[in-house]
Amino acid sequence: MAGNIVIGICGGSGSGKSTLARKIKDEFGDKASIVSMDSFYKFQPDTTYEERTKTNYDHPDAFDTDIMIECVKELKSGKDTKIPVYDFTIHNRSSQPWETVKATPVIILDGILLFAFPQLVELMDIKVFVDTDADVRILRRVHRDVIKRGRSVESVIDQYLNTVKPMHEAYVEPYKKLADVIIPEGAHNSVAREMVISLIKERLNKQ
Repeated sequence: MAGNIVIGICGGSGSGKSTLARKIKDEFGDKASIVSMDSFYKFQPDTTYEERTKTNYDHPDAFDTDIMIECVKELKSGKDTKIPVYDFTIHNRSSQPWETVKATPVIILDGILLFAFPQLVELMDIKVFVDTDADVRILRRVHRDVIKRGRSVESVIDQYLNTVKPMHEAYVEPYKKLADVIIPEGAHNSVAREMVISLIKERLNKQ
């Protein structure tokens, strides 16, 4: 299916971009697919768990971006694609086979560093930046990583101060200027969310 719409949703860790992506997906149902940048963290088969915990996962080098670009190109051309499965509890790609993503009319990309890669940006028809206060983002990150990913509060705070915050300032915040739409508070901003959904529908109707 050629002629689909690719929406890139960027923003800091814990900003609410993934929630916004799911809300948009819910609106379009099986006519929409989500591709998370988190799925493309590099495979590290020859490293120990301790070594992997020291990786800077908020730096562009942490991602297999070339693979993601090829996957998005396939979807954009109307072809289903396969993306890797990442396991955050072991900081590595899962042994589970890659999962298939359907080439739907609406393709939603979600990731903290989406806008830092020009080749990815070129593939997007609509670029959305979720702008959320830093204190809200860190609280959400602590809750997510401790409850869902089995990490300690200390390790989450240490990672935030040493890599998440400085990488946000270097590779996320500066690229906000590339956004077509900036949404304060993400999916909780119902007015902005509905505006983006309406824009997607309008683009689809013109095809």
